[in-house]
Amino acid sequence: MNLTHATASHPTTGPHGSSKVFHVRGLTKIYGEGTAQVRALDGVDLDLNSGELIVLLGPSGSGKTTLLNQLGGLDLPTSGELRYRDADLTTANEEQLTQYRRESVGFIFQFYNLIPSLTARENVGLITEIADHPMAPEDALHMVGLGARLDHFPAQLSGGEQQRVAIARAIAKRPAVLLCDEPTGALDVKTGIVVLEAIERANRELGTLTVIITHNAVMADMADRVIHFMDGRVLSEHRNKVRAAPATLKW
Repeated sequence: MNLTHATASHPTTGPHGSSKVFHVRGLTKIYGEGTAQVRALDGVDLDLNSGELIVLLGPSGSGKTTLLNQLGGLDLPTSGELRYRDADLTTANEEQLTQYRRESVGFIFQFYNLIPSLTARENVGLITEIADHPMAPEDALHMVGLGARLDHFPAQLSGGEQQRVAIARAIAKRPAVLLCDEPTGALDVKTGIVVLEAIERANRELGTLTVIITHNAVMADMADRVIHFMDGRVLSEHRNKVRAAPATLKW
């Protein structure tokens, strides 16, 4: 099973001719046993398509991060169907999941996880060394507006700049999927907008399926689709006719 160069056997045409990246049916994740049992995901059905920018909304504990971990191959479901193109992630072994994460998925978290002793260019270069068809680190950093900060160390960068280095690191391998867990959670509003602009530009220019977890409903306007979670289930789904630019969001 090849998780990174799959050709789909399921229907793969999404809206506007985009290809289906994830096919999710009845996805369930249960932690604990007996009276301590928690159903973090409780029968989730979703299709996610290439080029989409998806915002996941919902309170803490609603299942958003658990879903992101499933999509990113960081965890396996208790039951249900989770397909990445034609590959079944639920039956993949650890070696296959590692290859999938390395070649097909970019992760952006609330905290930047940069190596302090490496420059911005070197932090991004760590990823490009293990990718099949990466961008040059300089190109990735230019894409997020840090062309003038290539040789700065993390301690010489602001929080927003460090997060943009983390974005450049995630997109430099040209991933099919970009998963973002509260990417602006540790930032002020002005800096958060700059970070969202970098994510939106990468989504638009690379055609990467981008999924963003947030508690901030204001960010919903920048998405193609907004999916609301509650108690491990999809509560509702809304499609925007026009995506708002991050700088126009009314915080």
